[in-house]
Amino acid sequence: MSLIHPTAIVDPKAQLDPSVEVGAYSVIGPDVVIGAGSKIGPHVVIEGHTTIGADNTIFQFASIGAAPQDKKYAGEPTLLTLGDRNTIREFVTINLGTTQDVGITRLGSDNWIMAYVHIAHDCQLGDNIILANNATLAGHVHLEDWVFLGGFTSVHQFCRIGAHAMTAFTAAVSQDIPPFVTAAGNRAVPAGINSEGLKRRGFSSEQIMAIKRGYKTIYRSGLPLDEAKQALQAEEAKSPDAAPYLRQLREFIEASPRGIIR
Repeated sequence: MSLIHPTAIVDPKAQLDPSVEVGAYSVIGPDVVIGAGSKIGPHVVIEGHTTIGADNTIFQFASIGAAPQDKKYAGEPTLLTLGDRNTIREFVTINLGTTQDVGITRLGSDNWIMAYVHIAHDCQLGDNIILANNATLAGHVHLEDWVFLGGFTSVHQFCRIGAHAMTAFTAAVSQDIPPFVTAAGNRAVPAGINSEGLKRRGFSSEQIMAIKRGYKTIYRSGLPLDEAKQALQAEEAKSPDAAPYLRQLREFIEASPRGIIR
C-alpha cells in the first residue's frame, strides 16, 4: 500500500525512501531527497535542492526549500539540508541559501520548530533547538546547539546566538548573544543566565555557579570587555570542572563579528 496520498504531486525525479509518508495535496519537487521514516503532512510544499534526513515530521502548510527572499538571488542552485528527527510545525517557512554566503541553509537534528517560524536564507542551526511560535530569523543567522527562542523573537541578519542561550517573548536581537545567556527586551539586553535549562541538561551546581560568575564578570563587574575576557581566562584556571564552558563563553565573545548584547 502506497504511503503517498493519491492527490499529492511528487516529481518522478524526487528521491523518497519507500517508508516516507506524504499527505494529501502536498507538492514535492524534482531535486528533493527525503530519508527513511519521515512524515510529510497535507498541503506541504518542498522544493529546491532540499535534502531531508530520517524521521522528520513536517506538518501541514509548511513551505520548505523555497527561493530566498533576497533580491540578489538569481535562481542559482543553492541548497537546504535538514538532519534527523526534526519537528516542523504548521506554516513554517525555510528558504534555500544564497551564493553571497556558503550557498546552503542548514538545520541539524532533534530541533523543534513551532508554528509560523521563518528561517531565512543561509541560516545555520545546530541540534536540539526550540523556536517558539512566530520566531523569525533573518538571513545568515547562526544558532548553536540547545538554543531556545521565545515566541515572536526576531533576530537581525548575521547575528549569532551561542549554545544554551535563550530569549524571552518578543525579544528583538540585533547583536550576538553569548552562550548560556538569557536575553529579553527590544532591543534585547542580557537578563542573567539560562540556569533552568542548564539544570535540565545535567550541568552540576558548581558548573552553573561558575557560569554565573562568568556572566557577572562580563556584565556586572564594570570591567572593559578586554579586561573581562582576561578575568574569564583566569576564572578557567580556578574552576577546572567548568573551564570548558567558561572557555566556550570567552571564545564566543572573542570571535563575535557584530559584538555582543550589552
